[in-house]
Amino acid sequence: MKIIDESQIVERLSKPEERKKAFEEMVCAYRETVYWQIRRMVFNHDDADDIMQNTFVKAWTSIDKFRAESKLSTWLYRIAMNETLTFLSRQQQRRQVSIDEVDNNLLNTLESDYYFDGDELQYHFQQALQTLPPKQRQVFNLRYFDEMSYDNISSMLGTSVGALKASYHYAVIKIQKYLEELE
Repeated sequence: MKIIDESQIVERLSKPEERKKAFEEMVCAYRETVYWQIRRMVFNHDDADDIMQNTFVKAWTSIDKFRAESKLSTWLYRIAMNETLTFLSRQQQRRQVSIDEVDNNLLNTLESDYYFDGDELQYHFQQALQTLPPKQRQVFNLRYFDEMSYDNISSMLGTSVGALKASYHYAVIKIQKYLEELE
């Protein structure tokens, strides 16, 4: 990820004459991390790419609403997670199936995904992740893969640190149990 001075970007975003260039820099700086955060939830490159584009479109159209009460990256990740959860919800509704069936479909997508080259252990780990409810999976992904602090996750998701720690703990237990049952 390209290092940027968020306060400088925020200041430039507030100036109409500099907004477009500052936004382009923000997209370049956060595109990869936003993509992978989404991808860990939906497992499909094309879907993740579409959701990422929707995220940046939504960020652009609502940039005037950003009040710098949180970090710019936190605000952007929150938009991405909301877009991802909305996508998963729509996918479930369109198919009128249970969340388990949506998760199974995601795993089938993972197996056939050209960009997935994981070994058997990685595949089983991804299967275990799919057993988690979407919001618990989201907390796990942010903490485990992105190594975010509970405070950052709390500000991003609007959930207490205690609830996040409990959610992460239960996610780890579920993943461990799933992997142990495969042995």
